[in-house]
Amino acid sequence: MRIGELAAQVSMSTDTLRYYEQQGLLSEPSRDHSGYRQYTQKHLAQLQFIRRAKEVGFSLEEIAELLKINFEKAQHSCQEVKDLTLKKRDLVAKRLAELERFYASLSQLAQQCCGSEAPAQHCSILSALEDVDGLNQ
Repeated sequence: MRIGELAAQVSMSTDTLRYYEQQGLLSEPSRDHSGYRQYTQKHLAQLQFIRRAKEVGFSLEEIAELLKINFEKAQHSCQEVKDLTLKKRDLVAKRLAELERFYASLSQLAQQCCGSEAPAQHCSILSALEDVDGLNQ
C-alpha cells in the first residue's frame, strides 16, 4: 500500500509517517519502480504499536527502545520492559504530584483574591506573584 493508504488506516498524517521513518521508528519500506514507498502489514503493525505506546504516555524515545525490544525479543527480558514501564509510571507520578501542588497554589491564590472590578493595583494575586518569599511559605 502507498503512504496515503497507510496513513488513512492508522489515522495519522503522511508527514507523521515520514517523520517516524526518519526517526527510525518505522522500518524503511521498499519502493516500486516509480519510486513510491510500498508499505506492508508489518508497517501497519508497527504504527499500531507506536500509537498504543503513545496513548499510554511513552515518549518517542521510549517507544524506539520498546520497538527495539519488540523486534529482538529473544535478546531481551520481560524485566527490561517492566523496568521501562515502571520508570515511566514513576515519572508520571512525579508530574502528577507537581500538578497537584500547582493546583493547590492556584486555588489558594484565587481564593485570596476578591475578584472585584477594582483596579489591579491592589490585586492579591499580583502581589503574591511579586513577593517571592510569600509564595514559598
